[in-house]
Amino acid sequence: MNIVILDGYTINPGDLSWDKIEKLGDRLTVFDATPQDKVLMRAENCDVLMVSKCLITREIMEKCPSLKYIGVTATGYNNVDVQAAADLGIAVTHVPAYSTNAVAQHTIALMLEIANHVGLHNQSVQHGQWSASKYFCYWKKPIVLLAGKSLGIIGYGAIGKKVATIAKALGMTVNIYSREPEDAMKSDFVSLHCPLTPENEKMVNTQFLVNMKPGAFLINTARGQLVDERALADALKAGFIGGAALDVLAEEPPAENCPLIGLENCIITPHMAWAPKEMRQAVIDILAANLQGWLSGHRCNRVD
Repeated sequence: MNIVILDGYTINPGDLSWDKIEKLGDRLTVFDATPQDKVLMRAENCDVLMVSKCLITREIMEKCPSLKYIGVTATGYNNVDVQAAADLGIAVTHVPAYSTNAVAQHTIALMLEIANHVGLHNQSVQHGQWSASKYFCYWKKPIVLLAGKSLGIIGYGAIGKKVATIAKALGMTVNIYSREPEDAMKSDFVSLHCPLTPENEKMVNTQFLVNMKPGAFLINTARGQLVDERALADALKAGFIGGAALDVLAEEPPAENCPLIGLENCIITPHMAWAPKEMRQAVIDILAANLQGWLSGHRCNRVD
């Protein structure tokens, strides 16, 4: 059995092992990344294909006669034509709910960065500004006390619930959008944790942003396409909201002309919330378990 991983670098840049997957086949080939125009060439002779971001279309599947199994190396699987796979008898699995603790942690880290500006003040000290100060302390931006502030959560699945638990421990009031849409929208912080669907694509648009509490902050560790980036950039420049902190963008890596990059009141991290070593190891473990389950005739994390 020939196993091909099309984009393995982000899961394992060299600090983990593919052994658990390699043992399940006769041959394992791992590509760090695969341009879309090389997907077919690299996949056409494999029995098992593992993929994170590359698009696996009906046309590609039809031109891969030995393909029997697609293992999506992430939770979202909208890059695979699942209906085409079902029509062609190809099993499709994914890796659900592995990163709850990591994404919740990163969400809170972004909120704390907004509140305390730790990076800004470390940079200030490293550049000698504290040594040159005549005072024992200073702050370059206002520091926000989270206790007593409100957090609106849109998407109350495992990650949203975990974020709510931590926020409450910090003394925040939590408003769940599905229960209290008005309170959630008017919270001091609004955090997105919902899956991307055709219905909610660009749900954070001009009207959404205008309806937020003036001076509030938007946090997105879910999917970049939930946000109309031009509308958010305009709102940030106009001061409709206080700022944004994003771990995801509509296009990744972003284009040089991304309207959000370079804005002083917009923090952006490179889609890293899921990436602690423990989480990446969990991905490999689940990928191996899914494949072993399929080989044994079980439906482990099947989406087809």
